[in-house]
Amino acid sequence: MNSYRIPEIAKQYTEYDMIQIHTDLPDFPELRTRLLFAFLNGNSKLSKLSELYTLATSLVQLGLDTHDMVTASNDIKEKKAARSRQLKVLAGDYFSSRFYHLLAQAGQIEMIKQLSDAICEVNRLKMNVYIKMKQMKLTAEDYVHQSVEIKSQLFLSFSDLMSGAYDQAWPDIFRSYAKCEMIFEEIFRVDSVDNFRWSWGFWHILQIGSKEERKQLQAEDSDQAKVRTLLHKYNIKSQLYNMLDAHTKQLQTMVQQLDSDKLISELFHIGEPFLRFLAKPSKVLEEI
Repeated sequence: MNSYRIPEIAKQYTEYDMIQIHTDLPDFPELRTRLLFAFLNGNSKLSKLSELYTLATSLVQLGLDTHDMVTASNDIKEKKAARSRQLKVLAGDYFSSRFYHLLAQAGQIEMIKQLSDAICEVNRLKMNVYIKMKQMKLTAEDYVHQSVEIKSQLFLSFSDLMSGAYDQAWPDIFRSYAKCEMIFEEIFRVDSVDNFRWSWGFWHILQIGSKEERKQLQAEDSDQAKVRTLLHKYNIKSQLYNMLDAHTKQLQTMVQQLDSDKLISELFHIGEPFLRFLAKPSKVLEEI
């Protein structure tokens, strides 16, 4: 069995001085990468390729996430900001190109097609969400569902390979982890009013708030103090915390139904950040 060392291997592609000095990168997709590796490595037919497949997929995801950080407008006058934007574009392209190279070098042409199809699906989902957002037609429930699907598509492209005991469990367990990860991120997003727009809290208030509150949220120059008041009024962080608690418990039940003690142990270890966070509710709730 291979030991998990994907982030260390990926550093040879991500830790370039030019990138580190002039721009920032998104977080490495650690949780989803570990999940994919755990399931692939636990399959006797796939274990020899588990490291290659997981590394390639993590680089594709990092490339997509890096491109998501590129500002929509190219009208940047300040030299430092313009260079940062350009390097994000180039870095995202570079990470994606490494996935092609790694798999082609190993003769995994079918896997290149499989991941390429998944990339197309991710971009389709993103475009649909973007259109709904611009039209202000997205609900909070839609936001959760679409966010989870976007996070999951690359990794779920391996579903057909998960034969045997895990082919049924893999998609549901992965989506459940992705949902917990998404809610976890949204909890911390509440702390920054600048990042509130287009968040779960934004769509939730837009769905249930008064006409005046909805108008206030849709304004491009929303008053930050008033936004904070709405966050407290509708208990956004508390609701997200309760959502995470509920989904984590559901996930624990799903994982316990697997027939591999080793895989169960690994999956619980992967979910530890959620459990540690939920074990200290007082510090979180006192900020709400």
